[in-house]
Amino acid sequence: MVEIGDQEFQQLIDETLATLPKEHADRIQNVAILYEHVPTPEQRQKLALRRDQTLFGLYEGVPLTQRQGATKLYPDKITLFMYPICASVKSVSELKEQIRHTLWHEVAHYYGLNHEQIHKLE
Repeated sequence: MVEIGDQEFQQLIDETLATLPKEHADRIQNVAILYEHVPTPEQRQKLALRRDQTLFGLYEGVPLTQRQGATKLYPDKITLFMYPICASVKSVSELKEQIRHTLWHEVAHYYGLNHEQIHKLE
C-alpha cells in the first residue's frame, strides 16, 4: 500500500492526463475528472458490487457513441478512487501506472468502448 495525500494524488491524475495520447485527450470535452476516497454506497449498489469487490474508477455520463448529436447534456464525470488504488500497489511507480491504467480505462468508456473492447485493446 502507498500512502499519499489528496493534493499529491490529484497532481498524479493531472500529470497522467497530460500523458494521454494527444488525439484522445484533445477530444475530451465536458468531462469532469476528479477523485474520491472511496465509491459511494449508491455507486456500489448501481454496479452491483459485492463486499469483496473494489472499484478503481468510474465513468458516469453518456458515451460519445450514444449521443446522437445531442449537445445540451450535463457534464460527464470520471472518478478515480484513491484508497482502493493506493491499497492495490506497493510503490509510487506502481501507483502512477495504476492511475494511468484506470484513467485510460474510464476515458475509453467515454469514447463508447465496453469492457470487452477495452480488454482487447489492452
